[in-house]
Amino acid sequence: MNVKTLIRSRLSIGAQALATFCGIVLAVLLPQVFHLLGAALGKGTGLGEMFLPMHLPVMLVGLIAGPYIGGAVGLLSPLVSFWMTGMPGAKMLPFMMIELCVYGIAMGVFSNMKGNIFLKVLGAQVLGRAARAVAILLTVYAFHGQANVASIWTSIPTGWPGLLIQWAALIALGIYLRKKYE
Repeated sequence: MNVKTLIRSRLSIGAQALATFCGIVLAVLLPQVFHLLGAALGKGTGLGEMFLPMHLPVMLVGLIAGPYIGGAVGLLSPLVSFWMTGMPGAKMLPFMMIELCVYGIAMGVFSNMKGNIFLKVLGAQVLGRAARAVAILLTVYAFHGQANVASIWTSIPTGWPGLLIQWAALIALGIYLRKKYE
């Protein structure tokens, strides 16, 4: 049996709504915590860029509730955060929405497949970041601007601590769910 059969078939509409709500709340609150800590430590928004706090709740919801709910949380979280806090900035908002939506969808789809959980998480991370890069490049091309492709890829080494946290948390949860429900 796969995770979809074991978990998602047991999720009622109410549980799916709760997963959506909790995922969005966490994806809005966690970055604020990191920004407050960054301000207190004199790092500014650097901690948020380093630990990627919005990504983890979206991927968790995708893993547990599936691609539709994961995608919805990924799409709505940056929008709600922008509405409530002004972050992410207006220029990056659509790109964050695309990136996080892809994370949620990919984790949901990959969780339905057999295979190594690390590769599933890594695959979702690569697809989300690639979707963001493509969206930025297409937008720059459409408006005849110049893209600093290097700046797109420099966000990857900056976010290593966040990637490691995602690997640890999502792999642990995936292993736990597999053992509990298989």
